[in-house]
Amino acid sequence: MSATVPPLSQSQQHTAGSIRLLARPSLRRFRLTTSNVTAVIGTLLIAGLVLTAIFADVLSPYPPAERVGRPFARPSAEHLLGTNDIGQDILSELIYGTRISLTVGVTAALVTITIGTAVGVLAGYYRRLGSILMRLADIVLVLPFLPLLIMLAAYLGRSLWNTVIIIGLLSWAGTARIIRSQVLTIVNQDYILAAQGIGATHRHILYHHILPQVLLLATGQFVQATNAAILLEAALSFLGLGDPIQKSWGTVLYWAQVRGAFLTPAWLWWVLPPGLLIALASLGFALIGFALEQVINPRLRHNR
Repeated sequence: MSATVPPLSQSQQHTAGSIRLLARPSLRRFRLTTSNVTAVIGTLLIAGLVLTAIFADVLSPYPPAERVGRPFARPSAEHLLGTNDIGQDILSELIYGTRISLTVGVTAALVTITIGTAVGVLAGYYRRLGSILMRLADIVLVLPFLPLLIMLAAYLGRSLWNTVIIIGLLSWAGTARIIRSQVLTIVNQDYILAAQGIGATHRHILYHHILPQVLLLATGQFVQATNAAILLEAALSFLGLGDPIQKSWGTVLYWAQVRGAFLTPAWLWWVLPPGLLIALASLGFALIGFALEQVINPRLRHNR
């Protein structure tokens, strides 16, 4: 014999309805949090690397340039990642290398975004000038990137700032085309036409109406440019075209390759850790860039 459930009273129904109404915003916030997991993970990864770079002097157990152990020492309590061929602590090199790699990545990305945004805004607003600037961007995009990068690095010399300048000067074209496409959409808006109709100057329209509209897009491009610059710096340093004095992740890999660590058991503590750091930095910036792209692109935002 089954027991019958008594119907809810009016007060109980009102209480249950209130609980459901209170739960809906919480569920929305939960869904919003889970949809931004990529942004949270990417931010945590990059925040950890940034804090490591800032507090490198505190976190590093030894000065990175000093000989503190016997060469090719295996990982131990004194040297958690062992030592290199001249007895320098590899963990200390990687901690200080975080500062150099992130500095090069952010600085080169700033150069890239500054040039790309300026060219893109001018090309989108001034049509005749834009045709000339876009032909220049097409030339930069068509040129073989990596061989030109290696050639310029070899010609200008092994310097940290030369690496920044080379990466910045060869990476702006893609950003310029993306910014220009956005500006072409903005200049046809009614408020831009109204500002032109009442006699607003080109400078006023550019600074007060167009530039603020493309800053979010430029921020997303900056994150992607930083990711690319870190990888390019590591590639140049691994090929021996980086600054040999500065300790970066790519420089650590370069000396590991030169001293034959790839062919010995030392690759486990000399080659693998810097490679993992480069991969983590690339993953962190890629996740942040993906999250920003969802914010910038309305189609992706509506499909979440």
